[in-house]
Amino acid sequence: MTRIFVTAAVAAVLTGVIGYFLLPVLRALKAGQSLRDIGPTWHNNKAGTPLMGGLMFISAAVLCLLGNLFTTKEYSAFYVLALGLCFGLVGFLDDFCKVKYKRDLGLTAIQKAMLQMAVSAVYLYVLYRQNIMSSTIWIPFVNVTFYLHPIVYIFFAMFVMVGCVNAVNLTDGIDGLSSSVTIPVMVFFAATAVSVGRFDLALLPAAMVGGLVAYLFYNWHPAKVFMGDTGSLFMGGLVCGLAFALDMPLILVLVGFVYIVETVSDIIQVFYFKATHGKRFFKMAPIHHHFEMCGWKEVKIVLVFSGVSALMCLLAWLAVSIR
Repeated sequence: MTRIFVTAAVAAVLTGVIGYFLLPVLRALKAGQSLRDIGPTWHNNKAGTPLMGGLMFISAAVLCLLGNLFTTKEYSAFYVLALGLCFGLVGFLDDFCKVKYKRDLGLTAIQKAMLQMAVSAVYLYVLYRQNIMSSTIWIPFVNVTFYLHPIVYIFFAMFVMVGCVNAVNLTDGIDGLSSSVTIPVMVFFAATAVSVGRFDLALLPAAMVGGLVAYLFYNWHPAKVFMGDTGSLFMGGLVCGLAFALDMPLILVLVGFVYIVETVSDIIQVFYFKATHGKRFFKMAPIHHHFEMCGWKEVKIVLVFSGVSALMCLLAWLAVSIR
């Protein structure tokens, strides 16, 4: 346990130090955010805020895990980290296109989807071949487990992973939101890994907790830097990667509740808009923008959403405890 807390503390310090040196570099490179015309007009003053701030906690997580590389014979955490880095690379390419071409849209949706599916397939194959992941699915609270054919399971898992990663990305819409929502999720995975005897797997989410807390000093409203797709896709990769490494993918329904609500609100908005020929179900989607238009301040939205995330993670912990 001491090692887990030390890892979180070290990651927090590293993130703070890396951010101190990285932020001037991003500003000098003019790696700023461009805003879409269809976005909230009250966010216009955020134009030019540096992107790729996710490199702060990504670097800290990598350094913390490398520090434990020679003290363990279990490499599950490194597989999860590799998954996050691959997703983060996809996000980096997307951010790079945004910065280079001075536009809000980077890679096309199809390009991102294909890359994400390929990364997910490789990760799932590695877990299955290493006997880290089975092809059975556990249903929380019901405590029922059923078997799927490995090929069917991998296609199901790919769909879940790509959906999860993009849901986390969608949550990154206002200052401090996605990182604040994800902190309790990482606390849950660290605690769960310890409870099932996977101490090695607890170090990565512990490092993320420390890293994200430190990152909030730069990203809390008004944000000095955005994590960009580099950070949000990396973070999403870790969330789904940890769920599959612990062999409990459906726990994402609970711990990822806020991500799911954000995504579903966007889907409802699109379908309703098309079905009604221009009417909107929400004032703006994803749903955090709806609350903004209802008069909520960004800080209030972050506190409420992260509180909901924490409550759902407690519910998930209860489900794991009675398993």
